[in-house]
Amino acid sequence: MKLLKIVMQIVLLFAFSYIGSVVQDLFQLNIPGSIIGLILLLICLFFRIIPVSFINHGAGALLAILPLLFIPAMIGIMNYPSLLSLDGLFLLVVIVLSSIITLIMSGVIGQYFEKHSRKRKEKNKCNTHYTQSL
Repeated sequence: MKLLKIVMQIVLLFAFSYIGSVVQDLFQLNIPGSIIGLILLLICLFFRIIPVSFINHGAGALLAILPLLFIPAMIGIMNYPSLLSLDGLFLLVVIVLSSIITLIMSGVIGQYFEKHSRKRKEKNKCNTHYTQSL
């Protein structure tokens, strides 16, 4: 039963990717369809049209196999020896630095929202305490 749930959640994620591709083709946008699909999914999650529980296990399963999805791309680089030269070294440095910056910024933004959420919860807790004491 859990396997069926995971498969259905992956199908839902794929449906958003497909819808994004259709929107991209329909409006001839320069943004990839998968990114449009992710934005649509984010909007649906933000407005609680789709609960996180509808995609939680499927997304976790995809994240578990994510490294396997990068292996063909790495093997494909071997066909382009110029990427392994000095230009390739520069490209590698840029990739590593951008990854580090992305990780740092993700952490900072995550901490900011966590702190903001905690303050909001404390404020709501204080408000309910105050109204209950009256």
